Amino acid sequence: MDNYFIEKHCHRTPIRILLAAGIAFGVAKGGVAADLKLEDALAHASTSVEAFWKQFPSVTCTESVTQDKLGKSGKVEYEQKSIFDYLIFMNLEGNSLTVEESRLLQKSIGKSKNLPLLISSGFPTLLLVFHPFYQGNFRYQLDGEETANGKNLLRIQFEHISGTRSTSALRLRGRDYPLDLKGTAWVNRETGKIQKIVAGLEAPMDDLNLKVLNVEVRYEPHQFQSSSEVEWLPSTAIIDVETARQRWHNVHSFSNYKRFSVNSESTVGK
Repeated sequence: MDNYFIEKHCHRTPIRILLAAGIAFGVAKGGVAADLKLEDALAHASTSVEAFWKQFPSVTCTESVTQDKLGKSGKVEYEQKSIFDYLIFMNLEGNSLTVEESRLLQKSIGKSKNLPLLISSGFPTLLLVFHPFYQGNFRYQLDGEETANGKNLLRIQFEHISGTRSTSALRLRGRDYPLDLKGTAWVNRETGKIQKIVAGLEAPMDDLNLKVLNVEVRYEPHQFQSSSEVEWLPSTAIIDVETARQRWHNVHSFSNYKRFSVNSESTVGK
């Protein structure tokens, strides 16, 4: 029995950096104002994501993870719960972009059983599909507008261009397999802040026996005492995976955000 490991995956190898002008545009539909251009919506979203890129590595939080192994009827056969101190490291230097997570286990609930579990990692950074560094690897399309909690939200569809570097991978038996994901993001029209993203496989990966991969990540506002600005940070990430014979359901919850700073000092001797 194999453990499936799904992760958001960033590469050290060179990737083309293209802005909106290099993207294949779709036709806006679903009641989006005629004067709203996809280029403007993407520029707004990418500015917000760049701000997130700078903010998120400066905070730590509590991550609660629930891993469910489901039976054929969809009922839970086994459940494992864990609580971690969570910290993420993100670095963009030249043509190299890296994302690394640090998890310090605080508590584990559930007796260990010889059942394969899904290990999912890195999905709070799913919104990086709108970062300028990756925009050349996706197609985008406006898909309407809706109102939620008094806010105007744009729906922007995205689809990974097969053959280009992927931001996600399936790790199986020590090998990484890039994933082609497509989905929709709900973006605040005024601020460009991403409030929710849903995504899934463009097509089943039959050669790896991967039939279904669905992801939903939600972001919520958070205000630190040391700042007057409201930050949109990950609140939940839900991952569902299905093969021909097995099903898994993982839920990641993020809370207790705290800001920290690191001061470094170097000296040069004779």
